[in-house]
Amino acid sequence: MTSQAADGLSITRQPASKATSIWRDVPMERWNDWHWQMRHRITTAEEIARVVPMTPAEQRTIERALERFRFAIPPYYASLIDPDNPTCPIRLQAVPGEGELLVGDFDIEDPLNEDGDAVAPGMTHRYPDRVLWVVMHECAMLCRHCTRKRKVGGGPTAITDSQLDAGIAYLRSHPEIRDVLLSGGDPFLLSDAKIGHILQRIRNEVPSVEVIRFGTRVPVTMPQRVTPELVGVLQRFHPIYVNTHFTVPGEFTPESEWALRLMADAGIPLGNQTVLLRGVNDCWALMRKLMHKLTANRVRPYYIYQCDLAEGLEHFRTTVAKGIEIMEHLRGHISGLAVPTFVVDAPGGGGKIPVHPNYVVSQHEHKVVLRNFEGRIVAYEEPRDYTGMCSEGRPCSYCREISRDGTDTVGVAGLFDDDPHNISLVPAAVAAEVEVETAEAAVERSA
Repeated sequence: MTSQAADGLSITRQPASKATSIWRDVPMERWNDWHWQMRHRITTAEEIARVVPMTPAEQRTIERALERFRFAIPPYYASLIDPDNPTCPIRLQAVPGEGELLVGDFDIEDPLNEDGDAVAPGMTHRYPDRVLWVVMHECAMLCRHCTRKRKVGGGPTAITDSQLDAGIAYLRSHPEIRDVLLSGGDPFLLSDAKIGHILQRIRNEVPSVEVIRFGTRVPVTMPQRVTPELVGVLQRFHPIYVNTHFTVPGEFTPESEWALRLMADAGIPLGNQTVLLRGVNDCWALMRKLMHKLTANRVRPYYIYQCDLAEGLEHFRTTVAKGIEIMEHLRGHISGLAVPTFVVDAPGGGGKIPVHPNYVVSQHEHKVVLRNFEGRIVAYEEPRDYTGMCSEGRPCSYCREISRDGTDTVGVAGLFDDDPHNISLVPAAVAAEVEVETAEAAVERSA
């Protein structure tokens, strides 16, 4: 295997996975071309049966699953499947199974309410200062555990000019948004020119946006797409961040590591979001090794997600307790740099809720009792005469700046405001009912 070349992926000797696959005779020049990978994706039960030994019953299961959800695997990722292991974690993520035919009692078509929170085509504004913007409806591989599998891979794929105009208009009218996450599908499947056009419009027309992030899985499933040309486009619009999605250590190959290195060398901070999946990675030792592989490749572990309540995913879901157990084996046992946050993305659009072991044992007025990862119990004495830089009635310059901007502090944080009327959180539906009742009472009093 040769070293990285300046003009592209320079792997001229066959990787072992390719050499033992049905693509062994494909020239490396084609194998390293992401367009070739896309054109030759596996999309039928007959094609996957050439890669993985299957019984007729298993093929029929795939065909039935395809009546509900789409299916595509690039040759590169398919070559990583262990054909002799029916529970290969690469296979479980890529090949439709019987579990997808089942809809659980608590499954939800749009579990994160992204459509309900849409503010422009493909754009969801849930958190105060950032938006999610789906700019592509196609992926290199259609992951079996995808939250958006109901819509990815069908219909119009790339964002249109009119949709782009609508999204830009929304961002311009909401200067509180400083962070835009471009997602999909997979935004890296857009052409270099299209990606550059989107980035240029955001940078030129929406000065309030400071950070642009990409959510992509192509470094894992089709690393050939990460080319010097693509990275050159991204470099022109810094600060650019890229979050990817490695799930198991076996997804690290010379090709995927090359893609990560190309982006890291270009000054692009890299993060990783892993979904906790039953039978795939629900093991603390596997997760620990995955975190080591990520940080060794300059990728910061960002989140471990509890699997969402999307339709056809019940067979992938673990208990939340399993996630907490895994976190117990990470915090303190490996570098803090390598420890992600375990989150439940709340159904109904509630957002990401961090879940972790309880390290606070007890507390009273001036003392907090804590425990560490070893189980050692310690007491931390708090200062008895503490006065913060932002005391009641005397906000600091940063607080005054936010106050001048008219930005409201929402959620639990808002309860810390020095406002005697802001002492409780009321669900929106209840608040609306109270408003109606108050208005009706006012009408009755005036009658």
